[in-house]
Amino acid sequence: MNRPEQTNVAELDKQLLRTSLFESGFARLGPVLSREQCQTLRASYQNAELFRSRVDMSRFGFGRGQYQYFAAPLPPLVAQLREQLYGPLVAIANDWMSALGKDATFPSSLTDFLKRCQQQGQGKPTPLILRYQAGDYNCLHQDLYGAVFFPFQAIIGLSVAGEDFTGGELLLVEQRPRAQSAGRVITLSQGEGVVIATRYRPARGARGFYRTTVRHGVSQVLSGERFTLGIIFHDAE
Repeated sequence: MNRPEQTNVAELDKQLLRTSLFESGFARLGPVLSREQCQTLRASYQNAELFRSRVDMSRFGFGRGQYQYFAAPLPPLVAQLREQLYGPLVAIANDWMSALGKDATFPSSLTDFLKRCQQQGQGKPTPLILRYQAGDYNCLHQDLYGAVFFPFQAIIGLSVAGEDFTGGELLLVEQRPRAQSAGRVITLSQGEGVVIATRYRPARGARGFYRTTVRHGVSQVLSGERFTLGIIFHDAE
């Protein structure tokens, strides 16, 4: 795989990242991976030795499509991307918890956070590649794999929207207390990343922050084949 230090994570505007996450509950990262890196990751989907588990979504009622979780050790590019993204997100994650009146804090390093996961019996890596073909979709869900979870996760497009596939937009639905749910539709360019809320987020109200529940999914792919990389920071049981 390409050298992990070639990713564009170091160029992120951290203040813009914080503002977007607090105001909208998600943040576009811009281009994170190069075209060549995306192609390499897409090709890796066929290498069964890189993955610990393959899931057929229709079998479990998750929708239609397929995804595979990487095995340990993660490919260098995926491992480095996970670590590079955790760094600017962890301070915002702690501020989110504080805004919600929670005492939970997250360690400054991904290594220490993963040790916390292991202490709770969560030792299986969760970064994954998802593949959707025509007619496939992903039901609204949350990626929780145990008691320990990180409030953010990242999704990176590996295919070219409008060329490799049509349809297949990322869906975010926010359930607000005593109000109707709000939805958003996000189309990712190849190599572009977005950070979304894993379970809930603090939303600002007249009396301070309150908690809203967030789920995500993928609309039906109308044609072609869509690949995405998912970077989940907590490990699974």
